[in-house]
Amino acid sequence: MIDLKTNEIIYSNNPDAVKPIASVTKLMTAIVTLDAKLPMDAKLPITIKDAKEMKGVHSRVKIGSEISRKDMLLLTLMSSENRAAASLAHHYPGGYKAFIKAMNAKAKALGMKNTRFVEPTGLSAKNVSTARDLVVLLKASKKYPLLGKLSATDKKTVTFSKPRYTLDFRNTNRLVHNDNWKIDLTKTGFTNAAGHCLVMRTQMGRRQVAFVVLDTKGKLSPVGDANRLRTWIETGKVTPLSSEAKQYKKQRSQEQIAKISDYKS
Repeated sequence: MIDLKTNEIIYSNNPDAVKPIASVTKLMTAIVTLDAKLPMDAKLPITIKDAKEMKGVHSRVKIGSEISRKDMLLLTLMSSENRAAASLAHHYPGGYKAFIKAMNAKAKALGMKNTRFVEPTGLSAKNVSTARDLVVLLKASKKYPLLGKLSATDKKTVTFSKPRYTLDFRNTNRLVHNDNWKIDLTKTGFTNAAGHCLVMRTQMGRRQVAFVVLDTKGKLSPVGDANRLRTWIETGKVTPLSSEAKQYKKQRSQEQIAKISDYKS
């Protein structure tokens, strides 16, 4: 976690550990989409044929139905809808492969040295980054006001066409629904490989901060980490981790050491 005005590192733990980032990937998906300066009101069909990772993944969104590119971005960021993210890549100039290439080119241009993308949803464990790199991405996101607006939307009813139907969506970050938090941008993520992840630009005390948590256990763990750090900043009070969380971190650390040992051998 860093102070966005001073660049002071407020708290850090293994910031250069390379890890899968799950749906935090979708923040880059949205940035690459906006960089292309495509019409936001264009109606586009939901298409997932390019994304092999989507096979067998459930979604309420019907393949072939249409929504605007802006609504695709909304669902990608706010509710982490995989079919929306895959569709944004499909409808990119040059197609899906060009989109993935653009994601990696953007990461390189930003100086995200330990970041790599192979697909736009985050379902693949080969989409990897570090906490330090993701802070760079959070800083870059300030240049895209629409990302903050869409990602921090509480809930939305979206109307699809061909066929016509409506679906209600809610933000995947519980803190967005809490009036005590002022969140400028957020993205959650989860896969078994990545654990639970959360990145935010938010306010803690009088500070505007970039907050990154990767690979935590339990749906509420990133929220708990955010609340603990905010309490510490605002009051100086340290709230201890649960024994379960400590054990999970120890286990993940041992697994990482084992992987490194296997690689060296």
